[in-house]
Amino acid sequence: MAPTSLSHRQTHNLLLISKLLGHRDTASPLTLLIDSLEQPATPLIKEYIRRAKISKVHVTLIAFETLKPLDGVDSFIFARRKNPSEIAKEVAAAQQKTPTRRLILIDSINPLLRAQRANAHFHLPTFLSSFLIPSSPSAPKGDTSLVVNFHNDVPNPPTQSPYQPSPLSTLSFLATTVITLHSFSHILAQKAARDRSLAAPVFGLAEEQDGVLLGRLDKPIGNESTQGIVLEMEHRRRSGRGVLEWYILPPASSYPPNQLKEIVTLLDDHPLYRPPQDPSAQEGEEEPQSTFELGLTDRQRKDREGVVLPYFDAQQGDGPGEGGRILYDMGEEDDFDEEEDEI
Repeated sequence: MAPTSLSHRQTHNLLLISKLLGHRDTASPLTLLIDSLEQPATPLIKEYIRRAKISKVHVTLIAFETLKPLDGVDSFIFARRKNPSEIAKEVAAAQQKTPTRRLILIDSINPLLRAQRANAHFHLPTFLSSFLIPSSPSAPKGDTSLVVNFHNDVPNPPTQSPYQPSPLSTLSFLATTVITLHSFSHILAQKAARDRSLAAPVFGLAEEQDGVLLGRLDKPIGNESTQGIVLEMEHRRRSGRGVLEWYILPPASSYPPNQLKEIVTLLDDHPLYRPPQDPSAQEGEEEPQSTFELGLTDRQRKDREGVVLPYFDAQQGDGPGEGGRILYDMGEEDDFDEEEDEI
């Protein structure tokens, strides 16, 4: 990839993740987070809340698993053992006197998937869209973003029909942005194996061993800290074109809570994922090595510009029918033949 296009991709994708996490311009009305036991989505949810407080966005947390309100949450709705209609009423009541910019977080969508299986009248897409679209003209209008967390390790309830898509497929189809979370240390271990042409290791439940829930590395990789989470993002634009990118989010302890500078970086730019190259090697790759000179000197360039093409005078065309006339000046070495000249 050319350096110009690479720099453009890096700048564009960093601005995109900043808009998505900072709730700017309603870049993603519905964002789906896919986490696992290996890497929970709690650090990313806290990052959403931190940026919302900096931007003065009202935060509503629908908690199925969270027992206490997180710092920065304006409306905490305890949703355990409540039916979806009660949850929707509490969310609507919390948004009556809120500013025009709102962020709604659902820490786990899996209980609602089980409710959809038990209640035939409950429709999950309609329930989620009710948070984004006002139910009545008197309801407050504004920019609302919905962030839903899905646990990939939790067994999904069986579908009512064999032709019905899975809950994850339905949520992925509805979401404008899908972020899959990975452990940074596991990503480094898999990359190190691929660099040696070995099979990438698996961790946790993917190992399919009895009693193994969480994977652990035998020894650390590199001398630097491998803390942080890796974000595999798939964003769908309004035009239908998708953007795929990998990011890394550092731990919250590495920056102050009121940090305004962008902290998320591309995974390719991390020194542990892509070690820095030798500057001498980079300079050697820019220009190919050859045994002869490929360019032109100043004298050769001037001589080339002074050459008159044989058809240059004929292209001027002084009159009709003169455009195809060929002008040729004979030299001393030319053999003049009268018969050919007459023809």
